[in-house]
Amino acid sequence: MPSELSGVALVTGGGRGIGANVARELARAGMRVAVSARTRAQVDEVAREIGGLAIEADVSKREDVERMVETVERELGPIDLLVANAGIGLRESDAWEMEPEEWWHVLEVNVLGVYLSTRTVIPGMLERGRGRIVITGSGAAYLPGSSQTAYAASKAAAVRYGETLAGQLQGRIPVFPISPGLVKTEMTSRFPDDAPWTPDECAPVLVRELASGRFDRLSGRYLHAEHDPPDELEGRIDEILENDLNAIRLRRA
Repeated sequence: MPSELSGVALVTGGGRGIGANVARELARAGMRVAVSARTRAQVDEVAREIGGLAIEADVSKREDVERMVETVERELGPIDLLVANAGIGLRESDAWEMEPEEWWHVLEVNVLGVYLSTRTVIPGMLERGRGRIVITGSGAAYLPGSSQTAYAASKAAAVRYGETLAGQLQGRIPVFPISPGLVKTEMTSRFPDDAPWTPDECAPVLVRELASGRFDRLSGRYLHAEHDPPDELEGRIDEILENDLNAIRLRRA
């Protein structure tokens, strides 16, 4: 049975795609939701739909992130859930032929943006003694065959950051790096129609259940929206912890 939620959620990259669907799911579950993105029209549309708060912000800029968090807390109240979802990709040529600024900008949004967003909400969460963080990763962080060096590097960094941050916050604020799976969005339009697509609803459902507290023991574990459905995942918590599963590790022969 879907969890009923309360409190305030901030979803970055919430103007379209996965972020917008997560925002809708959290609002349906009972949370007051703020959505942010660089495109004002997109977040305005999602916010109107869910009765939430729209914020135009670039998560790679410290001043934007601090203003974003301040606005959410002033308008909606203290942030109980951060979904650090904002991310970009690009159609890469060979890495050595790209302009360094273009390559680096992907990491500025996908890694620095996650860091700035988490860094800004954590002090308040610690002071209040409550809060949860979800970081949107990608299978590109660990699966072979990726052709986008900037995107793959950024998502590997974001996932590793989430696991390490969870260790620093152990027992205080759960942190969940997740993979939404291969979802049909503007960013994945290059994939063929017969690719192994993940249903749109999987990531929003997983985020909703992570927000409920059911899986706080799995803080720091890498959870896949399609392969770790909440009802099945709950029965595997002990196994995951005992065998160090759902983690990116180097296995030597």
